[in-house]
Amino acid sequence: MANHSQFGFQDASSPIMEELVEFHDHALMVALAICSLVLYLLALMLMEKLSSNTVDAQEVELVWTILPAIVLILLALPSLQILYMMDEIDEPDLTLKAIGHQWYWSYEYTDFKDLSFDSYMIPTTELPLGHFRLLEVDHRVVVPMESPIRIIVTASDVLHSWAIPTLGVKTDAIPGRLNQTSFITTRPGIFYGQCSEICGANHSYMPIVVESTPLANFESWSSLLSS
Repeated sequence: MANHSQFGFQDASSPIMEELVEFHDHALMVALAICSLVLYLLALMLMEKLSSNTVDAQEVELVWTILPAIVLILLALPSLQILYMMDEIDEPDLTLKAIGHQWYWSYEYTDFKDLSFDSYMIPTTELPLGHFRLLEVDHRVVVPMESPIRIIVTASDVLHSWAIPTLGVKTDAIPGRLNQTSFITTRPGIFYGQCSEICGANHSYMPIVVESTPLANFESWSSLLSS
């Protein structure tokens, strides 16, 4: 959960988000090195007299051609690795279907015979003390911890987007189309998100809440809800 004075990412709660945060830090260090080098060269050129060696030198031109290519490779390789990791869905333990509506979410646990519900935002006037305004819902998505979860996302009316920042998940919900992604929660907790696609007047009132619990607690919850 983000706080008011936070400048960075939320604490990662999935392996994919951990990789994304690490790549972000890696890219920032590369950008910092480039900016430092450029500022140093600018200061050097302003303070030193120009000579024929610096104005016309094939060695310098070779360096400033090869060096950016190496930098791009250092950025592209980990980026492609994370991209393929995000698309990889290998034998999920649970499949969840999320359907976006104006302006609430419907969820179906397809591995269970009859386990589905609608998830509405709790109005501010009915919000229990200590809960988060515009983020709490009447029915949370409960998933088992440390288990591969596949989520199939679609919409019934307009474009929506199912996004949980701390899990590194953001998938568009498009009417007439099924998009899928996956995630693994590495710790128990409650993770908040919102619809990330402008979908109408009440776009900001479509929160998403995922609760990660141990497997035994999830089995008790699913048996209670489906009975």
